[in-house]
Amino acid sequence: MARQDFLNYSLDMASCRDGLELIGSEQSMSTSVEACPDPTEADLPLTREDFLLQLLRELTGTLQDVIGIEDAAGLIALVGQRVGDRLDGQYRDALAVQRLERHQVAAVVVDLKRRIQGDFYVIEESEDRIVLGNRRCPFGELVRDRPSLCMLTSNVVGTLAAEHLGRVRVSLMETIARGDKGCRVIIWLKQTPTARAAEGRDYFGS
Repeated sequence: MARQDFLNYSLDMASCRDGLELIGSEQSMSTSVEACPDPTEADLPLTREDFLLQLLRELTGTLQDVIGIEDAAGLIALVGQRVGDRLDGQYRDALAVQRLERHQVAAVVVDLKRRIQGDFYVIEESEDRIVLGNRRCPFGELVRDRPSLCMLTSNVVGTLAAEHLGRVRVSLMETIARGDKGCRVIIWLKQTPTARAAEGRDYFGS
């Protein structure tokens, strides 16, 4: 809060306090005192989800400013890997399987993103790669200018795929965070020349 805003706030609060004290005094019985604003009646679009998303956006923004986008992405990648491991276990238990086939991996990723209000879909599925599109980011518009947040997607997807299909590379070809209209994610399943030439991160099964 800026100094001037703080002073204005302090004066407003003092006025409210003085007004409330006067209401209880004989002197103010005939005096009309404007009631203090009730914060519970304020039209404020604030929920726990909004707060957590704002917190995450500011946290990643601070990391990007202080240590740079690349290092920030590296830290968030570690978080994404742990989340991916946990989600993988949850899907194995829910589906009562130990290993997923290629088409099941694609289906799990789409379902996962749907559950957290993303809008992923399969563009292509072959022996060499799985190509996914996305029309809506789970982080909403708050992902804009926060490309390091995309490492959550890369690591969750990469961890899931590698655990069931072996070594993979994940390439974020297009992302909403970088200003694209949607996301385009490629999971390279084989180490082809095209896959090796593509920019991305490699993931290995346990």
